[in-house]
Amino acid sequence: MSWSDKRRHWQQKLLQLDWYLWLGLVFLFAVLLGLIAAGRQLHSVLNDADKLPIEAVAIKGERLYTSDREIQQALQSLMQRSFFSADVTQVQQTLEALPWVYSASVRREWPAKLKVYLQEQQPIAHWNGDAWLNVQGEVFQAAAPPGLEKLPLLAGPDDMGSEVLTTYQLLESLLKINGFELASLSLSPRHAWHAMLDNGILLDLGREDNMARVQRFIDVYPILAKQSKAIATVDLRYDTGLAVGWDDAQQESR
Repeated sequence: MSWSDKRRHWQQKLLQLDWYLWLGLVFLFAVLLGLIAAGRQLHSVLNDADKLPIEAVAIKGERLYTSDREIQQALQSLMQRSFFSADVTQVQQTLEALPWVYSASVRREWPAKLKVYLQEQQPIAHWNGDAWLNVQGEVFQAAAPPGLEKLPLLAGPDDMGSEVLTTYQLLESLLKINGFELASLSLSPRHAWHAMLDNGILLDLGREDNMARVQRFIDVYPILAKQSKAIATVDLRYDTGLAVGWDDAQQESR
């Protein structure tokens, strides 16, 4: 084969390769366009609440204070989204913003349901008059439902809720086994403790040695109870001994 024949042969090969290359590029471009179109269509379907609406929200967990209506109102705008576009994190945060909800977990369940597990606040005491303290010692705000009137009254700085609760539980246990009921306990901004018994006696405990000082009151109470006057306050801030304030008004009314 002459040189000119070889050159023509290779030119034909290159021309053929060029056609293959262009055909391949055209095919690849068509595939890409198809994928883009399909992706847009899928995105439209997944985000179209009319095509994939959320049909139900299943709520689990014991609820005493949070009604179905409150949950429905809280989630009303979020339920306008499709099953896939609904933000479960936002649903969770919205539910946890309800006053009596402590925590919420949310997950999707195919084909059109959200499953929600709620854990409500467990109030253990009134806090500062208009708030609540939960079993974790955390302060929360919520309207007062019926049935919680007999909870103890605790008070103090909001960041000391856990310490106030722990101290209350210790003192309440000590007093109860000795025949007393602790109705309220407060911690002042200067960290001084004041305890009110259900019989109306106020114990001034000071800043330290709460248990020892309450025990001192318990030991002395049988002697104090024999007096003709009613006890109003007992100041236990001394290293030894105590000071008693008598309820003269109550004595006069007898």
